[in-house]
Amino acid sequence: MARPSQPKLSREAIARAALALVDRDGTDGASIRRVADRLKVHPTSLYNHVPSLAALIEDVRALVSSRIDSSFLREREWEEGLALWARSYRDAFRRHPRTIPLLMSHSSSTPLLMSQYEDFAIAAERVGWTSDDILPLLTAFESFILGSVLDMSGPTVMFDPTGQEADVPRFAAAYATLEHHDPADPVATRAFELGLSLLIAGARPRPAA
Repeated sequence: MARPSQPKLSREAIARAALALVDRDGTDGASIRRVADRLKVHPTSLYNHVPSLAALIEDVRALVSSRIDSSFLREREWEEGLALWARSYRDAFRRHPRTIPLLMSHSSSTPLLMSQYEDFAIAAERVGWTSDDILPLLTAFESFILGSVLDMSGPTVMFDPTGQEADVPRFAAAYATLEHHDPADPVATRAFELGLSLLIAGARPRPAA
């Protein structure tokens, strides 16, 4: 019998299978056994391509993060680059929100992500941030971006004052304005753009007193 022209397994195919499972089942999908079952192979076969579960999770991170465009940080002015990078970051994870709890529970050394962070660090230092500032600044943006993704993945509106209008009239009036917005996304994207503009407005270091 002739051998197949391509191997049945590859590291990318394994990562894509794991990502599909996480998209469906959340963190429970990140399992060597379950990925092997999905690919209809014995679990030991995966270890010929992926050395550990931690490595598999990193491969999933790389797949999702590959849609983030950090070139904007290199090529545009600081504020514009931040906005475009943040939107691409949100869009990348918006496609796979159930990966966020999994990826947040593991530290990362994925080369692709490290190169994106290098772009961020260079751009931040160019406008005056110091090395000591880079990680808190990056974390502030990432926390906001990923929080926005999680907001999108839940109910379209997280609160409902119906029946309490007399007690909370101003909040009830604000709630009533939602009828004028897209029912599929009445708050999350507007909140993201508002929050992003506020973050970017303060994204340059303050001059020394």
